[in-house]
Amino acid sequence: MSRIGKLPIELPAKVEVLVASDNTVTVKGPKGSLSQKVDPDISVAVEDGKINVTRPTDQKRHRSLHGLYRALISNMVVGVSDGYVREMEVIGVGYRVENQGNLLTLTIGYSHPVIFSIPAEIKLTTAMEKGSAPLIRFEGIDKELLGQVCAKVRSFRKPEPYKGKGIMFKGEQIRRKAGKTAGGKK
Repeated sequence: MSRIGKLPIELPAKVEVLVASDNTVTVKGPKGSLSQKVDPDISVAVEDGKINVTRPTDQKRHRSLHGLYRALISNMVVGVSDGYVREMEVIGVGYRVENQGNLLTLTIGYSHPVIFSIPAEIKLTTAMEKGSAPLIRFEGIDKELLGQVCAKVRSFRKPEPYKGKGIMFKGEQIRRKAGKTAGGKK
């Protein structure tokens, strides 16, 4: 039995779950609504404040889908009740960030500013305080979409191991490398 898949999902107070006949799970809560199509072989049942995900057999395909759909539904429940927040730092001399609505403008050492449009489902805020690295804060209810947006923003200037410059998650440790050593000729 899947260690993740067999765990029931506890429902918070103001969250309701609907399972449609085509096996689409819709989760509604105070922050919004999310839906996920579930494989027809996997069954989802809502009983007395808990969601149970079960599989019909121990085939490899069913085992792999069991834990996956349980985790996706759990992420939807947390998203509509609490939401998700990701913060990123932009580290480098002269690097700046600013936003106008959901349009993120990054000045990160290229000859031109990088302009990126954030999806409407995600709330974007930026902060530039003197003495600290510029900060980008993403808030949303869809964990998957939030992760994709963060990965795309990070890809504009990945952190490099020699000077530590780039866009990274707040609190992330970058493994540093030693540069060339100042040695003489032999």
